Amino acid sequence: MPIPAKAFQRWLHGIAPDTSTSDICRVSGIKRTTLAQQLVRGKVAEATVVSISRAYNINPVTALAGFDAFSQLAGPPRQPTRDELISQISTPDLLRAVLLRSDADPGTPPDTRQPDAGPRDPGQPDPRQPNTVQPNTGQPDTGQPAAAQPESGLPESRPADLVPPPHATSVKSWVEAIDDGELRHRVSAATGIAPQNYSAQLTANRLAPELAMATSLAAGVGPASGLVATGLITEAEAGWPPGARQAALDSMSDGELTTLAGERLQTLGRALRRQEHDQEKTDKIWENLG
Repeated sequence: MPIPAKAFQRWLHGIAPDTSTSDICRVSGIKRTTLAQQLVRGKVAEATVVSISRAYNINPVTALAGFDAFSQLAGPPRQPTRDELISQISTPDLLRAVLLRSDADPGTPPDTRQPDAGPRDPGQPDPRQPNTVQPNTGQPDTGQPAAAQPESGLPESRPADLVPPPHATSVKSWVEAIDDGELRHRVSAATGIAPQNYSAQLTANRLAPELAMATSLAAGVGPASGLVATGLITEAEAGWPPGARQAALDSMSDGELTTLAGERLQTLGRALRRQEHDQEKTDKIWENLG
């Protein structure tokens, strides 16, 4: 839930006692009118606390933990589970991993890679016999293996850095990764949110910070994980180890990786079909209005 304005002002006075509101807004990138409106309403958005914390080199998790609604964030960070880490890998990154593994292990039996094409020119080497000349160099084979080069002649590609959270389905994927089948009912009972409203937020790939916290607690995982999935804080701010998502991706078997990538593509396909259907209905309405 939003931070009470009085609690926010006490916190702000503690980290920047002699700084004007204008200067705070300038260094944190917050519009003065935005902060003023929040203070007048008596509720300050969590994102405002996060932006100001970063501007003053304070970990946002530590800052949020000082408010009653986020007191569960206090203490040493809890490490994410393997499933949580995998849920925060975007679909394009999963597909790239599938392609990289396919390139590295095409799975073609050696005896089918060089089929016998029938009679050959006596002047041409038999492709089924060991080559005595190093390819591309014209130099005799010394018995030492040549440097591995892809067939294209280009340098071998390396996995690109993973896109940081959030991604297009990060919230829904995170909830599905920690859901034991009863999670949504427990969150609904704990917060009072109607199940259909909770599901609507997941479909829209968003989750209010207080709901993200409640979901983490109901699932028994680290309280900061949901805030990473929603994009409020970064994985580093939550205390996730560097390279943890890449390590989780590397630990997946080919079957696990391919299955998950296929499920993500099916989800994307359904979303695109809904968008196309909605666009068709909109176009028809405009045509009727003529």
